[in-house]
Amino acid sequence: MSSLPLTKRAKLWLGDFPLRFNRWYHGGFGRHEFNADGVDVMNEDWDTLAILDACRYDTFADVADLPGTLERRESRGSTTDEFLLANVGTRDLRDTVYVTASPSVHATDGVDPEFHAIVDLWRDEWDAELRTVRPGVVTAAAIEANEQYPNKRLLVHYLQPHYPFIGPTGREHFDYTAIDDPSGEETELDAKLWDTVGTRINDVPEDVVREAYCENLDVTLPHVQELMETVDGRTIVTADHGEMLNDRSFPVPNRIYGHPAGLYTTELVDVPWQIYTNGSRRRIVAESG
Repeated sequence: MSSLPLTKRAKLWLGDFPLRFNRWYHGGFGRHEFNADGVDVMNEDWDTLAILDACRYDTFADVADLPGTLERRESRGSTTDEFLLANVGTRDLRDTVYVTASPSVHATDGVDPEFHAIVDLWRDEWDAELRTVRPGVVTAAAIEANEQYPNKRLLVHYLQPHYPFIGPTGREHFDYTAIDDPSGEETELDAKLWDTVGTRINDVPEDVVREAYCENLDVTLPHVQELMETVDGRTIVTADHGEMLNDRSFPVPNRIYGHPAGLYTTELVDVPWQIYTNGSRRRIVAESG
């Protein structure tokens, strides 16, 4: 039994109630473990799928000027873990190479796919100063993977625009000192920072959070464009989920930062779907090679 006083426990329970109720509502009253209305991205037609972590559709539409045609899709998850569970799971994906800055594929229960290869950039390319993997590193690794595996699909997972913010506003207003290397032991504080845009730790106004978030996407897009224009085939740029930036949830209209699991608001599941074809389509094979 908790050692906290009853009044303290009651206050915490009441404070968490709006989020817990909204999750219950969005999850079909406990019937679904992910957003059943979302698209199965692995069954879509692409040679390269570039994932922007925590990228809202509306922000992408305002900020991005990438080649191709922008459409909107609904994600199966409001977190990376849900996205991977719903789209990757334990599938046979031997026709795909996964280039990732995120460790989630190794840390999510129920996720154990058979990729042809996984390039784990977070292991060796973690930037100790920025506390993330730089987007240019991801693009370079994806281009190299395409050269090494020319007959495979590429699933390319950037960490941005997910916090921490690496643009000028983010560097000025946010403190990243509590975020450790993801290969190390995670503390409670680290977990909070990974799960939100940081406002639990960094007390900054909403407009500063939104500016830093937009900048995080803006500094990433040139690297995404380089990938699109370097690698042959049909490239889709999308997101695993979006981000709440002090937006109201529903049906209980509480304001939220971050991307809680099981909450399928427009801000969290509406994601970009940018379509671009560069040169000829790749011949994709599942066997070794």
